[in-house]
Amino acid sequence: MNRRILLLAPLAVTAAGGAAFWAMLDRMQRGSFDPHAIGNPMLNKPMPEFTLPGYAGAPGFSSTDIRQAAQSKPVLVNFFASWCIPCAAEADVLNAVAQGGLQVWGICYKDKPDKMQAFLTQYGNPYARIAADEAGRTAIDFGVYGVPESYLIDRAGIIRWHVPGPLTQENVQQSLLPAIKATAA
Repeated sequence: MNRRILLLAPLAVTAAGGAAFWAMLDRMQRGSFDPHAIGNPMLNKPMPEFTLPGYAGAPGFSSTDIRQAAQSKPVLVNFFASWCIPCAAEADVLNAVAQGGLQVWGICYKDKPDKMQAFLTQYGNPYARIAADEAGRTAIDFGVYGVPESYLIDRAGIIRWHVPGPLTQENVQQSLLPAIKATAA
């Protein structure tokens, strides 16, 4: 009997994997599969408490600073790194969002000051403030899966919107702008 169970176990695992794959393909065909729809446990909760240093003598910032800045209008916190290819891909959109009037604060994730500065020189600097998360602890507290990731913080310091991956014209129009309007209500 035990031998039969051992022989059927790989078959059961293969069948379960096949069923999950078929369900994913079915959702893709119906247009309801979004590979970027990663839930974040911090959504609609207060942002974590943190204090981070700045780079090259510039002041860093804390969660208290973000809450104070968000009193006037929402703040978009963007985790990025110079070694991150999708971060370079989102640079134009992030610059446009900042030029459109949204406060964008950057948290540079596990990066070197000279590399970060070269990145900002090449792709532009949309950030009102930049802090260094060299240990990656603040990213963990926010629930970051990988850079880039962005979080919209409202007046109360609550995370109201999150996107894993790069900002695009599509996700800005379809979800970020409505989230900004909702925080103003």
